[in-house]
Amino acid sequence: MTRTGLALGLCLAAASVFATPPAPTPAVDAATEAADAEPMPGGALQDREFGVRSDRFGLERRVEMHQWRRDGADYRRVWNAAPIDSTGFPPEYLNPPELPLESERWWAPAPTLAGRPLDREVLTALGRWVEFRPDFARLPANLAAAFQPEGNGLGSAENPLAPQVGDVRIRWYELTLPDLDGRVELRDGTWQLAPGAMEAARTPADPFIALPVTEARVLREPWAWAVGGFAIVLLVALVWRGARKRDD
Repeated sequence: MTRTGLALGLCLAAASVFATPPAPTPAVDAATEAADAEPMPGGALQDREFGVRSDRFGLERRVEMHQWRRDGADYRRVWNAAPIDSTGFPPEYLNPPELPLESERWWAPAPTLAGRPLDREVLTALGRWVEFRPDFARLPANLAAAFQPEGNGLGSAENPLAPQVGDVRIRWYELTLPDLDGRVELRDGTWQLAPGAMEAARTPADPFIALPVTEARVLREPWAWAVGGFAIVLLVALVWRGARKRDD
């Protein structure tokens, strides 16, 4: 074979090698994609009245008031998240007609898994509310004067060991998610509960009380915190004053 023929043969062989298409990359199915990914909440949540923040999938403020409850022929004081109707109670056992501030719940604004939307039902069915102790560094000064640390939250009682009717205590909870592998499936571009996941899950996300559903709140200016905080302090003071008058 001549040098020219040898060179031509080598060129043709090289061309055939480079012309061979690469092997296709194996497709990653949705189940594998979900198993390898961590769910993301899509933004921070905030209880802006108290400056409490969370980077989980839900944030809940639970408010309870110390009230009288009928117990057979007697009356006893209890912490309760809703007003206890004291119509017909003796005057010394009357309760304030309403709580000075509401419990409230915020949901993650745009939760995702592997870059795709995560249906709200996944959060409500599989999520678990866990109490946490917030950093109260952002607590407005007027609220800091009305409440003091009590357990993991705040309380309005002068003596937490001897609360009076009308006193309020507040706790905060975050919504956490378990491992979603095998519990969700991709339908119409959204991760939704897989068949049987609801039955295998624990009871739906702790329906403590009927809380207003609030979307994620963005940070706002300090002066707005102060205005909201002043309103809360005023309401607490009015409830406390009314309870004191009845006690007297």
